[in-house]
Amino acid sequence: MTEPCPISILIPAKNEAANLRDCIASARFADEIVVVDSGSTDGTAELARSLGAQVVDFKWDGTFPKKKNWALAHVPWKHEWVFILDADERITPGLAEELRAVVNAPECDGFYVNRRFWFLDGWLLHCGYYPSWNLRFFRHRAGRYEQLDGVGDTGSGDNEVHEHVILDGRSGHLRHEMEHYAFPTISIWVEKHNRYSNWEARLLLSETGAQAASAAPLTPALARKRRLKRLASRLPFRPLLRFVYHYVLRAGFLDGYRGYVFCRLMAFYEFLGAAKAAELKRADSR
Repeated sequence: MTEPCPISILIPAKNEAANLRDCIASARFADEIVVVDSGSTDGTAELARSLGAQVVDFKWDGTFPKKKNWALAHVPWKHEWVFILDADERITPGLAEELRAVVNAPECDGFYVNRRFWFLDGWLLHCGYYPSWNLRFFRHRAGRYEQLDGVGDTGSGDNEVHEHVILDGRSGHLRHEMEHYAFPTISIWVEKHNRYSNWEARLLLSETGAQAASAAPLTPALARKRRLKRLASRLPFRPLLRFVYHYVLRAGFLDGYRGYVFCRLMAFYEFLGAAKAAELKRADSR
């Protein structure tokens, strides 16, 4: 019998009973699985315990830290290395074996993992959503999600969404991918991006928040992306430009029908963020 891999898995959750069984199944290779639950009402905590995971309750008071940073700092982790896995994500067998090899001889303090996004009935392999590198596996004392000073309550909930991990140390990239069943239906896409657009609106409205984000010690690629985002916020016809960017420049047309629908939705997301920022600005000026 294969020995458990000496790493810990952090699964932040709220009402994720529909996703949790497959998520935990993909993490069975790990020695410790911790579900940090925010008062779920659909049996998430009970299901997690029945599947052998440890459950930690989290109650957010509306300030920092949010769920992932709180868990990194307060959970008594059994292992030094933590992998952060959302409930709608899966660790592939190849990635599990790679994590087992890496943790036995780590050359870095954290590792980026590439994700494949499921939308409608297949994987998005273009549209600017692949590759999608995310820092998910690191020494738990060396990584924290960024806190955007000056933005205030983003209205995006108690869990870090767009914030990125700031790593105190060297980072590397893993070869194998993880799978993200983020948008299996259009309804789920709309529900999630309605919350995400609250974050975008706050960032657009706050010059100090935008500056804090770009000034943080992020990777050069992410810092460049944040600067371009600020510049793009001043352009006219932004929803149309967002569609052209994802569908033409990032070859979303190669994903067929699902690529077309996804790129149209991303244009709507751009409009939603801009409209909410304008709404907040009018409310603040009263």
